Amino acid sequence: YRHTVEAIKRIDSSLQVGGPATAQNAWVPEFVSFCEQNNLPADFISTHYYPTDAFGSEDTDTISQLADAPHHVMRQRASETHEHAKGRPVYYTEWSISSNPRDPFHDEPFAAALATNILMSVDSLVAGYSYWTFTDVFEENYFPSVPFHGGFGLLNLYGIAKPAYRAFELLHRLGDELLVVEGSHKTVSAWTVRNKDGLTVLLTNHAMPRHAIKTELARVTLSDASEPRSAYVQRIDDDHANARRVWMDIGEPEYLSASEVDQLRAASCLQSEPHPLRFKDQTIQFDIALPPHSVAAITIAL
Repeated sequence: YRHTVEAIKRIDSSLQVGGPATAQNAWVPEFVSFCEQNNLPADFISTHYYPTDAFGSEDTDTISQLADAPHHVMRQRASETHEHAKGRPVYYTEWSISSNPRDPFHDEPFAAALATNILMSVDSLVAGYSYWTFTDVFEENYFPSVPFHGGFGLLNLYGIAKPAYRAFELLHRLGDELLVVEGSHKTVSAWTVRNKDGLTVLLTNHAMPRHAIKTELARVTLSDASEPRSAYVQRIDDDHANARRVWMDIGEPEYLSASEVDQLRAASCLQSEPHPLRFKDQTIQFDIALPPHSVAAITIAL
């Protein structure tokens, strides 16, 4: 690192250089200590982490690894790195819901719900958080022909969006002012984000494998609110934004025709549906059912 950072800074001192570019949060304190002791610049901290990293051996199956992982393990690890970074920006340049390149969960609403929980939990701790990977077309493993084979990608081989892709789409639209949410539940999580046109209530119902979960009816109350003009909900679950489910329904073809690709792309999209609200005494209230491993975003125009 010494040779690298000194060479780069001699070329242009404004170029940002950091590290240690490790897996599993490794060597971050040692890297920071080395840079401080040797008066070397470290403009950022970068590492990788997966929720399956610390649980079980390489031979342990993915479901068992996830079942043993604490629900907030990714926030815990990001918090540790944030502390060790001592004010430097933190970049997780690789993460996903598991480190298995053939994990069926990658193609399912489970990934959308878990990824949403992870992303919202680390928002205040990291400067960049790079999901592995954008598409199933990548070089590390053999190239499969099955449209949904549990690959890492947010998009499958045909460019069809998986539920996790739609979760990123929802998050991208949220806004920039996170409001305080009171109340807690074992599997349901909630965030409220305000933007210039109103706000969005983001909800998930999620648990790790082998942990109890069922459909929950959530009641949301927004206080000190102006009268809403309209509201709509967008969902990700078994019946919404879930192309894999439709692929299974049509017989799981190994190769897709052009019409099947169009059908699955349409099935992958988020749909906006009107959602009823109650308004009285500057209070907005609504109820919404959340199936297991689901995401719902209720956008309210004010």
